[in-house]
Amino acid sequence: MHVRYSSESTLSEHCAQTDHLDYRRAAALAGLLDRPAPAVGDPLPPLWHLIYFLPLAAQSELGPDGHPRQGLPSPPRAGMRRLFAGGRITFAGALMVGDDAEARTDVIRSVDKDTRSGGRIRFVTSRTEIRVDDRVILTEERDIAYLEPATPSTPAPTPTGQSVGTDTAIEHLRAEALQHRSIAVDPTLLFRFSALTYNAHRIHYDLSYAREVEGHRGLVVHGPLQALLMAELAEAVRGPMTGHTFGYRLASPLYLGEGLTVLARSPEQLCIADDKGHITATAEIISI
Repeated sequence: MHVRYSSESTLSEHCAQTDHLDYRRAAALAGLLDRPAPAVGDPLPPLWHLIYFLPLAAQSELGPDGHPRQGLPSPPRAGMRRLFAGGRITFAGALMVGDDAEARTDVIRSVDKDTRSGGRIRFVTSRTEIRVDDRVILTEERDIAYLEPATPSTPAPTPTGQSVGTDTAIEHLRAEALQHRSIAVDPTLLFRFSALTYNAHRIHYDLSYAREVEGHRGLVVHGPLQALLMAELAEAVRGPMTGHTFGYRLASPLYLGEGLTVLARSPEQLCIADDKGHITATAEIISI
């Protein structure tokens, strides 16, 4: 992998990386998901590009939360909490296992908003184009939210996503879905996904940090993993993503031990819910 990175100001950050979409990493992710591994020359399943083009920060460059102090995007200032808020991925074609590809990333937007509690939150959006032989195959926008540091008085985050509101909510969601899959998530799966995506954010493996520093009530299931699982079910329901945009939003934290069910509510609408029926992530597929 070759990386070129520069930063002059928040909206002029950019990075270019080349990577070989090798079989071994795809096989590793297939093993984590208990899926057959794609062969060299097969299409890379949707969102599996997340295990390539990884930021390779030195250990000394990491902040207290495990994220690089400088990267793309860079935190607005030291100590802010980082949350993955959602994104949009447009598929002009399919990446293939074995491709040599280039990813070019730019920060395109930075917006400050007020929170309900009277604080401030900054949303930073980056755009990445992945090219093979100078042809754009995939375009991705990622939304990252930066929050003020938690304090002892900061309440633990609670589910704010949609909820059916009954003790049997998840059963109603399953009964109404076109298809659904329940995923057994344990600390080992979180660790392996962190390793494959080179994600050292401590909310995914350090319980005391997640609770005492960032105000969570448990270990947090990765947002990108939830997005990948929704995209996987979408492809099973409606076929390849080429010619479509997959947009997703992370509505509230999903915690380890509270269940994970992926549901296709229609061919174009998907979601993830915990065992109480709280919807923690949603996705929509539109034609381009």
